[in-house]
Amino acid sequence: MSNTYQPKPVDQLTFTDDGMFQAVMHDPTVCSKIVEHLLHIQVDHIDFPELEKTIAPYYTSKGIRMDVYIKDSDRIIDVEMQTRSRKALGKRTRYYQSMIDIDNLMKGDDYSMLKESYILFICKNDPFKDENDLHYGLPCYTFKTVCSENTDVNLNDKTTKVVYNASAYEKEEFRSLYLSMNLHDFDIREEAKEEGIQQGAQQQAIQAAINLLKMQVLSPEQIAQAQGLSLQKVLELQEEIKVKA
Repeated sequence: MSNTYQPKPVDQLTFTDDGMFQAVMHDPTVCSKIVEHLLHIQVDHIDFPELEKTIAPYYTSKGIRMDVYIKDSDRIIDVEMQTRSRKALGKRTRYYQSMIDIDNLMKGDDYSMLKESYILFICKNDPFKDENDLHYGLPCYTFKTVCSENTDVNLNDKTTKVVYNASAYEKEEFRSLYLSMNLHDFDIREEAKEEGIQQGAQQQAIQAAINLLKMQVLSPEQIAQAQGLSLQKVLELQEEIKVKA
């Protein structure tokens, strides 16, 4: 059996596939709309989102690579796509939070300068189970630091962890976002197809021009007009043929 990796065809890609996820979130406008919808916040602007940002403050410490790392004027947002179940999701968010804080507070800075932070995980499946190994089934889990004795008391550390369970999207407005993301996926796939068609047509025109140049029947100007190519391109092809000859 061959172990050769076979990439998924572009028309089969969805938002949860790494390439599609990166492509969608690379657009600051789309990225901000998705973040605003999922976190219910208003983003004033987005510094160009860093994809797969790596933070490793010390040579001997465990570094992390974040899927999408976003900053606006007073917030830091880490967006992670979780396509398969992983253990210790809670401790993972804890470590991500510590790395974010280390990365953003310079030596000598006051703690008050720490920005508000959000860690957002989009999971295909419910990552949380009860003591009977049954999923809680919530479409969205939001975690903040509150007092056990009195939940009205908030530590006000300005950190929020949000986990979306896409398998329960029908129970919440995540469904509408999921559908809109799929529509965006469709647009990207169509653009990719169109680009492929255009590239194919361009290559055919170039090959036809080469054949006509070799026949020496038409002038470069006539060939350019017939094949929809620039005269400069036809002249370049003519020089290539001379060199090979």
